[in-house]
Amino acid sequence: MEVIDYLEEQNIHPGLLRDVEKFREKYPVNREASYRVVTPTMPFFGKEILEMGIAALLQQENLLLTGSKATGKNVLAENLAWIFGRPSYNISFHVNTGSAELIGTDTFEDNQVKLRKGSIYQCAEYGGFGILDEINMAKNDAVSVLHATLDYRRNIDVPGYDKIELHEAARFIGTMNYGYAGTKELNEALVSRFMVIDMPEQTVETLDKILHQMFPEGKKEALEQFIGLFMDLQVKAENGEISTKALDLRGILAALKTIRQGLDPWKAIRMGVINKCFDGFEKEIVEDVVMTRIPQEWTWENVF
Repeated sequence: MEVIDYLEEQNIHPGLLRDVEKFREKYPVNREASYRVVTPTMPFFGKEILEMGIAALLQQENLLLTGSKATGKNVLAENLAWIFGRPSYNISFHVNTGSAELIGTDTFEDNQVKLRKGSIYQCAEYGGFGILDEINMAKNDAVSVLHATLDYRRNIDVPGYDKIELHEAARFIGTMNYGYAGTKELNEALVSRFMVIDMPEQTVETLDKILHQMFPEGKKEALEQFIGLFMDLQVKAENGEISTKALDLRGILAALKTIRQGLDPWKAIRMGVINKCFDGFEKEIVEDVVMTRIPQEWTWENVF
């Protein structure tokens, strides 16, 4: 699907459409980074959220996407990079992510010391969109790099080398989940460098669009049951009856892919959803929910 067609289908404001087109024309992608311009496998549906994100990025702001699991934070980030036609750099933060991984580190090449450029450096150089995944897991060394990168001055001092200016098209989109092991509160200085979008939970309408877009050959009645399954699990998780382990949209989509391949639906949903619960009691609850939606006698022909 073409970018403008996709945005028009979502009824995005015409003024934003024009400005996105102007942005894409103004900032052609460097040939060396063109392979990083990727069409997302899953579209993001949500007019209001898309307009908020597009407007902020057009004004050279960075975005922080917050919210609970399965709200589509990474999907939105990937779609925004594609909408703006920018190379994307995915940076997953964990306890070992430091400044060397972000900016770069010395390496010996052709009998001389050279800088092996990190993701943030390349993003700044080529005008990419840096997707900062699980930013609230970043340790202090990495946070100091982010403070400099996201600052209004838009430049980075590389120790032992030189100061680099951020490309005018460079933007950064952070994502964060609450309550995961290893996460922490973001400090005020870092949050102030972002516009924040609190992602809404999935609805029947958005799930219907996603599933019918990804599985156009799927039978309507069957896909409705998989949508109902996700919504049932979402309610259980909200009420504290189960954890969010089974609330996995990626798992349901993966199950549908294996069913399309010819696998028995119950085996597929067991791999994609049920087996992600490691507590026996919780697994029984999730199995009961699945039974109300997906008959055990179904074959792949009941779904596709």
